[in-house]
Amino acid sequence: MNFAIAFRCAVSVEIELQEYKNNTKKWLAKFFAIIRKPYQLLGTFRIILHITFSAFRPLRPIFRHIAAPFKPRLGSLNQYAPRPMMPPGVIPKTQSSAIPPKISLITPSFKQGNFIEKTIKSVLDQEYPNLEYFIQDGGSQDETISVLKKFEAKITGWVSEKDTGQSQAINRGFARTTGEIMAWLNSDDLLLPGALSTVADYFARHPDVDVVYGDRLLIDQNGMEIGRWIMPGHDNTVLSWADYIPQETLFWRRRIWDKTGAQVDESFRFAMDWDLLIRFRDAGAKFSHIPRFLGAFRVHEHQKTSANINDIGQQEMSRIREKILGRVPDYKEIRNAVLPYLSRHMLRDLAFRIRQPLKRAR
Repeated sequence: MNFAIAFRCAVSVEIELQEYKNNTKKWLAKFFAIIRKPYQLLGTFRIILHITFSAFRPLRPIFRHIAAPFKPRLGSLNQYAPRPMMPPGVIPKTQSSAIPPKISLITPSFKQGNFIEKTIKSVLDQEYPNLEYFIQDGGSQDETISVLKKFEAKITGWVSEKDTGQSQAINRGFARTTGEIMAWLNSDDLLLPGALSTVADYFARHPDVDVVYGDRLLIDQNGMEIGRWIMPGHDNTVLSWADYIPQETLFWRRRIWDKTGAQVDESFRFAMDWDLLIRFRDAGAKFSHIPRFLGAFRVHEHQKTSANINDIGQQEMSRIREKILGRVPDYKEIRNAVLPYLSRHMLRDLAFRIRQPLKRAR
């Protein structure tokens, strides 16, 4: 009797266990069916996106063209296909009855024989009546020296001697000058017509201003225009995060140069101009932007900016940011900090694009 009861109990337990297993399998099947649906939907969505993008792939250039006006150009060195350099709104040469201030312009040079003649001509063609132009070469072995000899009667002077780099060449060059207004122009860049007269006139009308700069054209190794930087006006705050000021358009008074040590920091090989601007700012200099194209920045494969931006340049920029901010910010923080500035730039650049077709239609 007890054995029969025990057997029935065992059979009953086995049946219940089997039902439990069956129910568990059903529950698990339902569970996996539920959680599988989002993945199935995601897979379906990805397939739809792939088909959509494939269908519209031929239209991508059109979309990029439509989006182009809404992207910042500051920082970009190659923006459109090469075209003849036609500076929009060529800067007129101003005439004044007063004696114009002496401008001390130097060109630090090293192995840029292919470009330095065009650089020199862009300066001499200014026909500025009170110019002190000195060229400090670092001992080039290319055709640079023959070019310098060709122009030595038209420039203040030149020397070719070994140095430790561009920063030392700049300091040596400026040590030979006496002008009230100062600037340097690299041996592969250009001044645009009327730039010196415009700068001198601006300083004369704004005696409180210490530093000025303008807009930039970008050119390739053949002198063809490949882009432009239209500045949105000066912003002292953004200087702590990035340097967008076009160096070849930068001019300053000797008084602020003397006040900040009368030299660039020779420990910098790439960002010496940004460091100088920070020192000017911290010394109380008043900056102003001239809304005209003053210079052309040449982009080519042997250029220091292109060659060093990913190594030396990044190290020096991080060094400057750490000195100012007390830390090295990441890309996202820098982008957020400069976004208002870039937004103003994009609005001015867009306005420029709208005006240009209207001018041509007149």
